[in-house]
Amino acid sequence: MRHAHGKGFGAMRRPWPVLAFFLAAILFRSLSTQAQANFAPQLDQAHALEMKGDYGAAERIYLQALELAPGNPEVLKRLGILEQTEVKFPESIAHFKQVLAHDPRYSGVNFFLGVSYLGENDFNQAIQSFETELASENPHPRCRYYLGLALQSAGRAEEAMSQFNRAVAENPDDADALYQLARMYKNASIQVIDRLKSLDPDAFQLHVLMGEFHTEEERYAEAIKEYQTALVKRPDATGIHYAIGVAYWVQHQKESAKNEFLLALKENPNDSLTNLYLGDIAVDDHQYSEALGYLRVAEKGQPTLPQLHVLLGKCYRGQGNFQKAKLELIAAIEADSQAPEPHYLLAQIYRDLKEPEQSAKEFAEFERLAKLEKDKSARNTPQN
Repeated sequence: MRHAHGKGFGAMRRPWPVLAFFLAAILFRSLSTQAQANFAPQLDQAHALEMKGDYGAAERIYLQALELAPGNPEVLKRLGILEQTEVKFPESIAHFKQVLAHDPRYSGVNFFLGVSYLGENDFNQAIQSFETELASENPHPRCRYYLGLALQSAGRAEEAMSQFNRAVAENPDDADALYQLARMYKNASIQVIDRLKSLDPDAFQLHVLMGEFHTEEERYAEAIKEYQTALVKRPDATGIHYAIGVAYWVQHQKESAKNEFLLALKENPNDSLTNLYLGDIAVDDHQYSEALGYLRVAEKGQPTLPQLHVLLGKCYRGQGNFQKAKLELIAAIEADSQAPEPHYLLAQIYRDLKEPEQSAKEFAEFERLAKLEKDKSARNTPQN
């Protein structure tokens, strides 16, 4: 009987530690919230000192606040963040853990704990903290980015890329995540190039790839050399004449570009962009009938391309067909309302049609858009 009673009393007593924990947590939050309200001015003062870089004075205020309200989670959190700023990662970790021991879901603390672990190069603990934060109702907005950094540091590149991609999907203006993605893709590309070189330093694929790299970096002369070397390797390879043509066109070497585009046209007579480039060169040479032939082929594949309608407008104006030119330039404006050039050309057409008011209106719009474009370009210059 005694054993049975003992077992019964034991079973009844087990829930009490759990209940006591929850009651203590509720009491802790209640008292800490009340205490926090009592010394809110001190916290504001400490924050102001942090902003000025006077970390020592701010820390003294936080420690004084803890004397008034021992274990207050907000003070501990702020003290931990301050220590993190001062690169005192072990101390910040201890204070963050103290908060989480009482409230595992306290706002933002798992994120800051993860950042401190990251500072200590403890990547596994950092990943765990960031994942816990992301599972909360309102995770810190930078948590996914920092999880990506932790995964990257831990050598889990694919998972890191996934997190950076998700960060960009959630915030398309996240320049940090975009930078990390670009950096990782670039490193991956370099590694692939090195593998290609180890297989064959004179491989066709390697020359094409290097041509693409040089083109992206606007080193067009070097790109042309790589593409030409690739063609020596495989004279029947498609697409390379087009790439060389674009590189020549960008450098305003129109005759060389035309020759390459004509070779590309033999590979694919109905390719819209090849025909568009040939049409552009013909318009530039005032060969309007020839240009129309190319542009009509391009129109079948890219009917809404703004530049196509601009070139058609130039063709018709060159042939004296102002009404058709007007319609094409209006179509170009409908396709891209922010482009200045179609408005300038349309102003000329209205002048040809003896409609000065419409001409003045279009020219004013051209000037407005040109100024916007110039201002935007100035903001994006390296010094800015």
